[in-house]
Amino acid sequence: MSQYLLLLHETPADFAQLSPAAMQEIIESHRAFAERLAGRGQLAGGEKLCDDGGRHIRFQDGRPLATDGPYAEAHDVIGGYYVITADSDAQAEAIACECPHQGGGRWIELRKIDAMT
Repeated sequence: MSQYLLLLHETPADFAQLSPAAMQEIIESHRAFAERLAGRGQLAGGEKLCDDGGRHIRFQDGRPLATDGPYAEAHDVIGGYYVITADSDAQAEAIACECPHQGGGRWIELRKIDAMT
């Protein structure tokens, strides 16, 4: 069984105009998705990422340079992730298709994790 990373891409503006009730509905749909995966033994982890955009670390002239991450005007940010387990790429794709993070400019990047051990 392999692990896969589901990166949840979104546009920050996607959620700016949502009512509290609509936002709660999204949260509940993710909670239900995670519970289904956990019940099937296919959830290894996952979290929502903070909205602040984080920090970017790059090397410039051989030295690390930290800058602010994506801003609210960014066209695409990663809003969260799931780590899942699946028997095949096809099964991982099927799990990603179950994820409620689809539509409205939101999309999922599916990456197989190459175990280092």
